[in-house]
Amino acid sequence: MTLIAHILAGAFLAAGAVFVLIGSFGLWRLPDFYTRLHAAGITDTLGLSLLLVGMMFLAGWTLVTVKLIFILLLILLTSPTATHAVANAAYTVGLRPFGVPAEDLPEKDG
Repeated sequence: MTLIAHILAGAFLAAGAVFVLIGSFGLWRLPDFYTRLHAAGITDTLGLSLLLVGMMFLAGWTLVTVKLIFILLLILLTSPTATHAVANAAYTVGLRPFGVPAEDLPEKDG
């Protein structure tokens, strides 16, 4: 059983590392705030979630696994919400997406 758990842990840790790496390249290479925010959200939510699941397989059924589950739930609830709030705030103050003409954006109320 431990061999299977270690193989699964390695697969989840590798997948999480790949998503974190892709997200970091996205933060570096993408052209505007919104696409960079999307890359950060993917890195934060999916990459960290996969890393935490891999750590859960390594920890087995212990108190550490329970703590990792709580951290995972916290990340899954707060990260997308925070990303949406930041994007909404940027849009509210008038930050336009890259390459989108002003006439294609909906008009603001107020």
